[in-house]
Amino acid sequence: MPKITVARVSDLAPGEARLVQAGGRAIALFRRDEGWYAIDNACPHRGGSLADGDVEGFVVTCPLHASQFDIRTGALISPPAQSPVRAYRVAVTGDDVQIDL
Repeated sequence: MPKITVARVSDLAPGEARLVQAGGRAIALFRRDEGWYAIDNACPHRGGSLADGDVEGFVVTCPLHASQFDIRTGALISPPAQSPVRAYRVAVTGDDVQIDL
């Protein structure tokens, strides 16, 4: 699939996250000082919005039951979730933030 523009660079300050839609998928988009990251928004445990979770470093904590995921890879760090989430490549072209599905 082609890259899909989901936001503008000016939409998020470093440290912020936002729920975006791309290709019919709900994706949590994160802007960190080190770059942009995107993972599936729904926690596999009970569907909590990861875009609404607290982020420390590269770890997002689900707001429902505290499962933790690496925003760079989607890897599961801490249960109760039992599986990782999908991570997506993010590219910035000019002011466009694009996700490669």
